Amino acid sequence: MSNKNIVWHDHHVSKNERSEIKDQKPCILWFTGLSGSGKSTVANAVESQLLTLKKHTYLLDGDNIRMGLNKGLTFSDEDRIENIRRIGEVSKLFVDAGTIVLSAFISPFQNERDVVRALVEEGEFIEVFIDTPLEVCESRDPKGLYKKARKGEIPNFTGISSPYEAPTNPEIHIKTADFDIEACAAQIVSYLKEKSYIDVR
Repeated sequence: MSNKNIVWHDHHVSKNERSEIKDQKPCILWFTGLSGSGKSTVANAVESQLLTLKKHTYLLDGDNIRMGLNKGLTFSDEDRIENIRRIGEVSKLFVDAGTIVLSAFISPFQNERDVVRALVEEGEFIEVFIDTPLEVCESRDPKGLYKKARKGEIPNFTGISSPYEAPTNPEIHIKTADFDIEACAAQIVSYLKEKSYIDVR
């Protein structure tokens, strides 16, 4: 429902101006994959490498966001969609600020990832598929969630009792079962260099 009393205010400082002083092209690095696939671990490694290159970044992590902004949302399909919608809007604000934002969320549904892509300009959404086999994720099980899901203690658990729709055409395809974390992160940073999101002189 629209509110006629709400009016959009344009800023005096543009996204391009914010980006230029940071010497980078803003974008959303959207890390998607199963629980335990390594999304947050790889995203943290990427951010560390970008920090070394003196780039301006911010990392949004699924668990952290659910402790604040999205506190109270459940893991039902409906609330998962709302969770991703909110994160998409926050990520859009970071892009407008000229920042490279790293968003690490299971985000199991392709449609919801496409909705976030549509929020920003072409080329500003980079889908990073952390492609780790379910058996590998389950063997890692850092939070013990798969054990609980197998026992039926966690409903709507992605990969067990709720589907995961793998990206069909991601910009970046990462296989954490085949390469170590630093190599995976380097692959993503190389993409940013090749596509001129960052300029390393």
